[in-house]
Amino acid sequence: MSPRGRVLCVGLVCLDIISVVDSYPEEDTDTRCVSQRWQRGGNASNTCTVLSQLGVPCAFMGTLAAGRVAEDLPEILADDFSKVDLGPFRWIHWEGRNGDEQLRMIARVNEMNRRRDPGEAITVSVEIEKPEKLDTHQLIGHGDVVFISKDFAKHAGYNSAEAAVRGLYGRVKRGGVLVCAWGEQGAAATGPSGEVACSPAFPPPTLVDTLGAGDTFIAGVIAALSRGQSLQEALTFGCRVAGKKCGVQGYEGLGELC
Repeated sequence: MSPRGRVLCVGLVCLDIISVVDSYPEEDTDTRCVSQRWQRGGNASNTCTVLSQLGVPCAFMGTLAAGRVAEDLPEILADDFSKVDLGPFRWIHWEGRNGDEQLRMIARVNEMNRRRDPGEAITVSVEIEKPEKLDTHQLIGHGDVVFISKDFAKHAGYNSAEAAVRGLYGRVKRGGVLVCAWGEQGAAATGPSGEVACSPAFPPPTLVDTLGAGDTFIAGVIAALSRGQSLQEALTFGCRVAGKKCGVQGYEGLGELC
């Protein structure tokens, strides 16, 4: 994994409309909104935002709308990806969405890597979040670093992050790394050595905003690994950044952890 070069995040950008209330509303009740804000969201977009906060040169690839609100934006296709100059990038991260098309994109990167010196190879990472998106499950075997969600792991029959990375590692490509975050229970990861790294969660003094915490965790792990840190260091850093994010609105101030 090269410790230099830009990171490209491929996936969704969307508009998050966040309503703040005094307490979690009961079902079928009306609750007055204390405040509301609009902010850019989407897994890959959020991860790119946090990478930037952490001082990692990065870029985003996704479908953008001309107006502030839009419907039915198309997914990025392999033909779109084929027009991107991959020369500046040393790490490309995919938010699992349209799996078949994304496999074609990854195949292009693999072909380029075969023509490069090993030290210049592009690291491929993928996120598999939603168990119902069956076409993304195949991505687990095609990333150098694979991030799986708690929901995905539980759907596969596992009840902890450590059990999930142990049980699912056989589906990862040879030499790959498998990472699973488990919310307030922390995270676990394993790689070619077979050793399992674990980190606790680092909750903030006051819980403010958990939206995008998982995307923040991914950014923290990518930032650390891309700088040459160990898997244990990267896992702990990802949990620390995610914990700090939960104590603030949005993503400001995360760079203080660098």
